[in-house]
Amino acid sequence: MTTQPTRTSPLLDLPGAVAGEGIDAGVAAHYGSLYGEQRALVAGEGFVDLSHRDVLRVTGPDRLTWLHSLTTQYFEGLPAGQWVSALVLSPQGHVEHAFTGVDDGEAFTAHTEPGRAGALVEFLERMKFMMRVEITDATGDVAVAWRPVGEGRYDLVPRDQLASYAEAAGPAAGLWAFEALRIERGEPRFGIDTDERTIPNEVGWLGVDQAPSWAAAVHMDKGCYRGQETVARVHNLGKPPRRLTLLHLDGSENRLPTPGTEVLPEGGGRAAGVVGSSARHHELGPIALALVKRNTDVAAQLVVDGLPAAQEVVVDPEVGLHFRPQR
Repeated sequence: MTTQPTRTSPLLDLPGAVAGEGIDAGVAAHYGSLYGEQRALVAGEGFVDLSHRDVLRVTGPDRLTWLHSLTTQYFEGLPAGQWVSALVLSPQGHVEHAFTGVDDGEAFTAHTEPGRAGALVEFLERMKFMMRVEITDATGDVAVAWRPVGEGRYDLVPRDQLASYAEAAGPAAGLWAFEALRIERGEPRFGIDTDERTIPNEVGWLGVDQAPSWAAAVHMDKGCYRGQETVARVHNLGKPPRRLTLLHLDGSENRLPTPGTEVLPEGGGRAAGVVGSSARHHELGPIALALVKRNTDVAAQLVVDGLPAAQEVVVDPEVGLHFRPQR
């Protein structure tokens, strides 16, 4: 269950800051220049305040071995300072939790979607058994930021030092700019571009050679974990039930579809899928991510909330592997 975030970032006091809404309340949607902020990030400048995200910390000598046994990621021998993404799956292979974090040699600190840490901590507590680990919700002490270094780098910032961090890392870019570039990459957001039926193969979260590093939430060379049978079967046999696609929306109307809006075939018919995230991109115009049925022709013209939509392949419909959109 997701709860609405209650934290308000001190960076909302920066000039021009306009607060986000819904799950992204508490941080700036923009600082007055949506496209200018996108262009700055593309140029490798500035940072994004993600301090509304939840943070948890795992300590204890068994933490990496224990996380290795529970998740889709290869944690054994994880070098200090190396960021990784991981999933917790149901026995049927559906994604239940998603997080990204780093180990500093003494603790593994991770961030997840706003309001999601409580359920994740509760699950991890149930799975401790006799392992020497301690799990804490560190959201009150640690904030998250992102900088456009390489494929993108997260920073963990003491929450009471956000203002000084912003002074050193500026200029600030809002979440709308961050989301537009994320959608362009074809990078799904847990809980918005996924649902309770999503398996990793549908959204490209497999750590294979051609996948971008941020997509490698499932390590393909590790041993048993909950839900592995489904992931391996679909990977080996192909044909995941659905696939993530990037939609290029008609920009003649000044609106974006809301998450959960049905994706329809051009000319009518049964729904092909649903939209998740959407944004206005500084070059591509309005874009969105959608989960559509595997048998939806990759060249088919679609319609979302009355808006014509053209597809760009993000996840291959036959083998479930991620293709980075080429610009």
